[in-house]
Amino acid sequence: MATPKFAEIKQFILTKVESGEWQQHSRVPSENQLAELFTCSRMTARRALTELTESGVLERSQGLGTFVAGLKSQSSMMAIRNIADEIKDRGHGYSVKQLELTRVQARAQIAIALGLEEGSEVFYSVLVHCEQGTPLQLEERFVNPQLVPDYPDQDFSLQTPHEYLSLVAPLTEARHTIEAVVADDIQRARLQIESSEPCLQILRRTWSRQGVVSFARLLHPGSRFRLGGHLTFNR
Repeated sequence: MATPKFAEIKQFILTKVESGEWQQHSRVPSENQLAELFTCSRMTARRALTELTESGVLERSQGLGTFVAGLKSQSSMMAIRNIADEIKDRGHGYSVKQLELTRVQARAQIAIALGLEEGSEVFYSVLVHCEQGTPLQLEERFVNPQLVPDYPDQDFSLQTPHEYLSLVAPLTEARHTIEAVVADDIQRARLQIESSEPCLQILRRTWSRQGVVSFARLLHPGSRFRLGGHLTFNR
């Protein structure tokens, strides 16, 4: 089966970026140039550029063109995406280390977040998500056992907690709190960062129709990660 043209264009651009031929902030060919090069429509070329922009590989500036984005990995503030998909969409290798998967008693903060009584048993997982072998996100997640009873039986080297929870307890609502923090010794060791490295922390609660499913702490090295978004307003 032939590879779609937009996918060919995406791979062409990713190869140029990955090889270092196109450095960060370098201008990439326009839609017209790509359409001519790959003998396709401008719409097809636009799709390739748009998808790479949304995944953080490229950045577009109105009236100036499209450029290779900075080296930090980027996620959207307004979307809940699977970290594995984000990394793969950038054309990079994804890997994960599962450090803990157990049952714990919920402290006050966790119990409140999950809508349970303090001291209730909840499921707890710790994973390190890596991009090109380098830690990008430390994920600590507390899960409501009443809604996801089989959570501790999963192998998260095969699918991420986000993927699994999306299947068994489809997301209906999420809330974020984002702040800059200083990682503790254990977190720094897991992320392989120095004591002076600032981190970006996302606290996320997710709901299904049955109630609060999970409360997650997502910690990212500041030098490797950034958040971005794009809003369109109707006049």
